[in-house]
Amino acid sequence: MNPVREHAVSAFGLPASSGSYRFKRVLEYALGGVLFIVCLPLMAVTAIVVWVSLGLPLFFTQARAGAGMRVFTVAKFRTMTDARGSDGALLPDQMRQTAATTLLRRLRFDELPQLLAVLAGDMSMVGPRPLPLATVASFGDLGRMRSMVAPGMTGWAQVNGNTLLSDEEKIALDLWYVAHASLWLDARILLLTLKTLVVGEHVNKEQLKVARDFLSLHFCCQQQEC
Repeated sequence: MNPVREHAVSAFGLPASSGSYRFKRVLEYALGGVLFIVCLPLMAVTAIVVWVSLGLPLFFTQARAGAGMRVFTVAKFRTMTDARGSDGALLPDQMRQTAATTLLRRLRFDELPQLLAVLAGDMSMVGPRPLPLATVASFGDLGRMRSMVAPGMTGWAQVNGNTLLSDEEKIALDLWYVAHASLWLDARILLLTLKTLVVGEHVNKEQLKVARDFLSLHFCCQQQEC
């Protein structure tokens, strides 16, 4: 088992989940390599759309927190302008997108370059979304627990509401995933990701309640040493 994942299981006081981390890594490397090759034409089209809609540069890069809060650089196709208001602050995300780049985000084509991070071992196909280190650190203990597994291109929060969720709800779903991660759950999330791309985002209230109850039980008990 991945030492980071093993520590996560210990931290939550749960039995080890099924599946081998090493086997998962081999599968992810193979899947990531195949997807990267298959998606090359799609990435070329996406690059053209970004160039026509926004111009150069084509990519947005930023330092993000990986497993164990190790910093790595994530790359995505750029989907927003740098438009600012009269106060000099960036305008809201929706106001900085074009119709074309909004569609790219809806289909998640902008995230395809992250397949390189999967191949490099900085990310997984499935896991909590990679966030800036300062953001993860601001979550305190929850952020450190969230970082016990590698961030993913898709994840439990992404298939259960994603942008429709609050930060608190996303963290609850992420931590439920950390404690229950397995090859079978990853396969389920990948299938649900395809469904989400087709039908759109929808909040799964049942899974959200399960995650909230789990977080309340395990994290609160830790704090109270119960």
